[in-house]
Amino acid sequence: MVNSPHEAMHRIFQQYPGLFAGVSEALGIDFPPPTSVTVLPTDLTETSPVERRVDTLLRLDTEDDEPLLLAVEAQGGKDLDKPASWAYYASYLLTKYRLQPLLLVVCQDRATAEWAAREVTFGPRQWPLLTLRPLVAGPHNMPVITDPAEVRKDLALATLSAITHARHPDVGVILKSMTTVLRDTPQNVAEPIIELISQGMGKHPVAQLWRKLVAVDLSFYKSYISEEIRDEGRAEGRAEGLAQGEARRAAEDVLDILEVRGIDVPEAVRERITGCGDPEILRHWHRRAVTAPTAEGIFTDE
Repeated sequence: MVNSPHEAMHRIFQQYPGLFAGVSEALGIDFPPPTSVTVLPTDLTETSPVERRVDTLLRLDTEDDEPLLLAVEAQGGKDLDKPASWAYYASYLLTKYRLQPLLLVVCQDRATAEWAAREVTFGPRQWPLLTLRPLVAGPHNMPVITDPAEVRKDLALATLSAITHARHPDVGVILKSMTTVLRDTPQNVAEPIIELISQGMGKHPVAQLWRKLVAVDLSFYKSYISEEIRDEGRAEGRAEGLAQGEARRAAEDVLDILEVRGIDVPEAVRERITGCGDPEILRHWHRRAVTAPTAEGIFTDE
């Protein structure tokens, strides 16, 4: 219930908008005097629903301390609007659950991680109202785990480490250590890890390496992602085989024409023709072989 002191303590600023200058001076805080003051509506209710979602929210209970709310945000790049959203999440979670919130931001590149880790203050510089301090995990502070023995100690941490180090120069060694351990890991434990790392590699160049490692090192697993990887590998193999067969036949056609015409084909020319894997180039040589005066002549107008 709103009482008179409550009303008086804030309405006086509506009545005397310039009052804050005197109050700030009395408090010993140096705010410049305002050049103008506008009384704004006090209703902060959102007129239409606004969907706000944290990526993952966990309640962490311990034996000794009070429960903790952990909000986890995956951040792919710098976003100047994020700090304000994160501050909103924190205040909302505290209000709704009456538990202390903690924000963990997970990044895959150092620049984003260092940006996310900066303290952000809200309010005037003379007296900040709020300070946002996210906890950040990224390539700048996550361990680089390349030893299978270390992977076995904590598979979850090793998985997150592999994901955050998707751009690391030794990422191949990191992923190989994962498959080395996963070969001896129960399938129900290994499958989620295989899929998480596959998702975590995304479109990074190393994604294809992970898929090959799964197809070769973990070929006995029958998970959805591993089957998909092996199907892709088989499809790529078939496509590669078809392309190689087409190139081989095209090279033979070029040599056949030269032979029918009685043109001598030096070994160097023969090797160049049979070693070419581009069907378009071979088709061009095929047309030239009909009229070229020598075997070398099929290359003259390249």
